[in-house]
Amino acid sequence: MEPCLQHAVADGIATVVIHNPRKRNALTPGMWHGLPPLLERLAADPAVRALVLTGAGDTFSAGADIGSLGTTYEETTALALPAEEALAGFPKPTLAAVRGSCVGGGCQLAAACDLRFAEQGSRFGITAARLGVVYAPSSTRRLMDLVGPATAKYLLLSGELIGTERALRTGLVDEVLPPGGLDERVAEFTRVLLSRSALSQAAVKEFTAGPVDPARLEYWRDQLSVSGELGEGVTAFLERRAPRFGWMPPARSDHRPAVADPQGAAEYSR
Repeated sequence: MEPCLQHAVADGIATVVIHNPRKRNALTPGMWHGLPPLLERLAADPAVRALVLTGAGDTFSAGADIGSLGTTYEETTALALPAEEALAGFPKPTLAAVRGSCVGGGCQLAAACDLRFAEQGSRFGITAARLGVVYAPSSTRRLMDLVGPATAKYLLLSGELIGTERALRTGLVDEVLPPGGLDERVAEFTRVLLSRSALSQAAVKEFTAGPVDPARLEYWRDQLSVSGELGEGVTAFLERRAPRFGWMPPARSDHRPAVADPQGAAEYSR
């Protein structure tokens, strides 16, 4: 099979698989370019409540296919950055399920997800300094916000890889699972995500992406008022039953994805 992004939707979960096992799931230009439109379609699909990103086999991704890298700043960022921003801006919860190597552009994509669960023994790293690549400011900020300045500098200045224990301690990973336990835990946790209010989750995605202008805050206040989500949550709590949340994001422009640093994405992908 040619390198590709495989995807499927089942039981409210969209699963996107980085598939290039002959090159440790390195991402080709076609795969980088294909991720944003794929995410746009999945975001618009009312059957999708959350998204899991993973790699084929026992590797998440070794990053960009080195043979596809250019020699200028624009060439090296034009592939990965739009894909990273599209993933960070996905309006529903995202989770990277990592086993094996999660390196370079693969780690860049994992960091753009909301959550990262990893199998014990996985390895993480940003190898820009090994290749002489200037890592984009928006990507640097995202990594620093995730793991803090000290660990971000360690990863970016050295290009060294870290294991799951350090990744968990620094916040790069949210949970570490024993070998063979990753898929079961991801399935269990995504069921938890689906049981929660999509209204609450969508607001969290937008609020954590950056400053919220007053008009958007008013939008979310209105949605809370008219959706009935809070009333259902309180009633379910008092009746000691699981809540039956029903809010769905509007199909048109009154609901926007939580795009992280869109200005930076435009600036650095030209």
